[in-house]
Amino acid sequence: MVSEALRTPLGSLTPRFPLPSRRIALYDFRAGSAAGDAKAEASMADVMRHKRGGIYFEDFQVGAVIEHGLTRTVTQMDNMLFSNMTLNPQPLHIDAHFCATETEWGKPLMNSLFTLGLMIGISVNDTTVGTTIGNLGMTDVAFPAPLFEGDTVNCTTEIVAKRESRSRPDAGIVDFLHKAYKQDGTLVAQCRRQAFMRKRPTPATVAV
Repeated sequence: MVSEALRTPLGSLTPRFPLPSRRIALYDFRAGSAAGDAKAEASMADVMRHKRGGIYFEDFQVGAVIEHGLTRTVTQMDNMLFSNMTLNPQPLHIDAHFCATETEWGKPLMNSLFTLGLMIGISVNDTTVGTTIGNLGMTDVAFPAPLFEGDTVNCTTEIVAKRESRSRPDAGIVDFLHKAYKQDGTLVAQCRRQAFMRKRPTPATVAV
């Protein structure tokens, strides 16, 4: 059973839609058919979650799309703090006067690496918390539209591929396609990510 703490958004983050149970909104095959709905319902009936909420390798279904309930309004502080922490002096992110007078944007752009991290971070609570061994890589990173301070981000994750590990019988590799949108539905970021995922624990691996 999922604890109440796992159903509650963290801090000031708010859900885009009610999530009475995190098992309801996880798998949307977007088929719009009885077969698709039945497949989604059946897949969710067998999902085993880590005590922190993550999904094990066996339970990820290729073709599934997860609509994440957490959203985040990005701020000037995000831009300033992230750019400072990464030693990035780019005025596109930290100098409002520069942006107003020397760029076509007229205002600061969000640091794209912050946007990438936020998009992946939003996905973690519904997918990999407690069940990932580590990231293996990211490809096809794109930022098709600008994101500005004051915009609100929501995200989806599609399971695009999975395979057994060739070196570890207790793990597998899952390919996620993350997408981030701002409040008007504009796609602002996307990334394909490979994660090394734990399989369901067996009686021999469960601590007594």
